[in-house]
Amino acid sequence: METKVALKDIAKLFLKLGFIGFGGPAAHIAMMQQEFVVKRQWLSEQHFLDLLGATHLIPGPNSTEMAIHIGHEKAGWKGLIVAGICFILPAVFITGALAWLYKQYGQLPEVQPFVYGIKPAIIAIILGAIFPMAKKALQSTELVIIGVLVLLLSLLDFNEIYLLFGAGFLALFWRAFRNKNNLTFLFPLPFLQITQSPLLTATNANLFWIFLKIGAVLYGSGYVLFAFLDTELVATGLLSRQSLVDAIAVGQFTPGPVFSAVTFIGYQINGLTGAVVSTIAIFLPSFVFVALLNPLVMKMRNNKPFAVFLDAVNVASVSVIIAVCCEMGKETITDWRTILIALLGMVMVFRFQKMNSAFVVVGGALSGYLLYLIP
Repeated sequence: METKVALKDIAKLFLKLGFIGFGGPAAHIAMMQQEFVVKRQWLSEQHFLDLLGATHLIPGPNSTEMAIHIGHEKAGWKGLIVAGICFILPAVFITGALAWLYKQYGQLPEVQPFVYGIKPAIIAIILGAIFPMAKKALQSTELVIIGVLVLLLSLLDFNEIYLLFGAGFLALFWRAFRNKNNLTFLFPLPFLQITQSPLLTATNANLFWIFLKIGAVLYGSGYVLFAFLDTELVATGLLSRQSLVDAIAVGQFTPGPVFSAVTFIGYQINGLTGAVVSTIAIFLPSFVFVALLNPLVMKMRNNKPFAVFLDAVNVASVSVIIAVCCEMGKETITDWRTILIALLGMVMVFRFQKMNSAFVVVGGALSGYLLYLIP
């Protein structure tokens, strides 16, 4: 049985990850893998992969749900709450401060030179984490084939949730065909869709239900979140499209979960109370889903058909992260400066595997700022 960890240690580590977690869910998960599997050995590579696969099966922000899962594993329900809140809070406070500045002055501070260097450094962190995860996940020829298929389809912009569940079912059918057995169970998935709301007023009750609904049904990345927000807020007259675009920018260049952009949006619509209500509503479903799912993960691992399903989902999760990394690379690594930062980041990540990810992030930011000044 894995040893328990003091709540103060969980709080300290997830606060740190919340402050340095630039780059979106793939980067956050890479940092957690380095922090809790490689550096501290709180979890085995297999257990980490199982939790990662489980987060992809439920709605909500994957990296936040991973933080909640790890907190639960190491300190029960108290750890679940502490890890989740500590991971979310830095992003919420930073985003809240930017929301106040934006409302006061109508523009965002200039951070482009620092983001310029952080992004390629984040790609190095993701690659450093995905390598051992891929080695662990690819346990058979069938899983290698499934992983390659998911990677190709993900690069072709197929929906992430269809790929994850499709990989699981394909593995089950493959096993049944090989063993000449029939599948005797189904793994149900409720496909939910948010419908466009009628024109709404900017009350906190309305904001709470809008964001609770989104948090409860949204699969996919932060980019999918912004598509939902456009339907729920811009089309209904609660938010201008320019404010949504600026919220997207805030979500991208601040650390922590991209969903913290909702704090910015809530503040623009209804001030401080709107920010608090919106933030609670968007993240609340993740705590509930993880609390319900976490006890089932080990049962899934110990049940042969579910284990086959989970192995395939794990492989698919790795493939999806690689696809995200490829897309980030196309957008980010565009000149000799970003190539240099990415290469230096990879040298640091692969050469010093137990080094704190914060050094790579800070190094990338400073390098980006200095190189950005060179014509």
